[in-house]
Amino acid sequence: MPAMRTATFNRLTPYVFLAPAMVIMGLALVYPLGYMIYGSFRAWDPSQALGESTFIGLANYYTLWGDPNFRESAGVTLKFAVSVVTVEMFIGVGLALLLDRNLRGMSVLRTLFILPMMIAPVVVGLIWRYMYHPTVGVFNDVLRAVGLEPVDWLGQHALMSVIIADIWQWTPFIFILSLAALQSLPRSALEAARIDGANGWQQIIYIKLPLMMPVLIVTGLLRLIDAFKVLEVILVMTEGGPGLSTEILALRISRTATEFRELGVAAAMSNFLLMMLLFLTIIMLVFNRIQEFRAARAIRAIEEEM
Repeated sequence: MPAMRTATFNRLTPYVFLAPAMVIMGLALVYPLGYMIYGSFRAWDPSQALGESTFIGLANYYTLWGDPNFRESAGVTLKFAVSVVTVEMFIGVGLALLLDRNLRGMSVLRTLFILPMMIAPVVVGLIWRYMYHPTVGVFNDVLRAVGLEPVDWLGQHALMSVIIADIWQWTPFIFILSLAALQSLPRSALEAARIDGANGWQQIIYIKLPLMMPVLIVTGLLRLIDAFKVLEVILVMTEGGPGLSTEILALRISRTATEFRELGVAAAMSNFLLMMLLFLTIIMLVFNRIQEFRAARAIRAIEEEM
């Protein structure tokens, strides 16, 4: 009997230590999420407490599907997120492959690469807004210097302009994680490829990228989630304009809650954005598991050949 009590105590001990953390997580995560979901079913405005609002069922969600502005904001969000993540992954992984070698001053170069990530998003928005300025901006100064007409960057090309700003700020994030993944690859696999006569491109395509894929998928997922939620840079640069050309869902949600004073509709929009991100996350995590299995199988095959 004492042995059984000891075994039971040892089995329950981890859960006892985890209990405070689970309570905190429940209060800090589950309660606000439930509050938002509950609010999305009510006619709720800032002048009243949530409990004083009227239950209206799915009316807020019906309002969203009938709102062309919401659909346009959802489309802008998808275009923005897919564009920035695709370009950032391409440039970040390419830089990592290019700089994965022992070069003098590499530590200084890495520090310079991550500097844009350290700048506050509001400051990034102000920097790029003034660089795009039609009269005193550096881009139009360069165009005038080479004899070309100035461009209305934040007017005719507003979405492209904010995409460029986001790429500048967050490509270093992809670069740092990709470089870390490269440097953690098993040397045995690379040595086996060299012995078999694989050139540089063949090593990248058939060895490095497949083995890096699990890390790249998680990195791309993190950036995709963040791109769906970006707010400050776009708010400072364009305020969602001209028209709705740069109004992503995060900005639409903020305006619905503060300017239009429709907290219930804003909560429904937040739930829609959450569902979009959850769907993408599940797809990418499943794909990540498949890639991890393939990478482990490839490593075992290489080690068996050696």
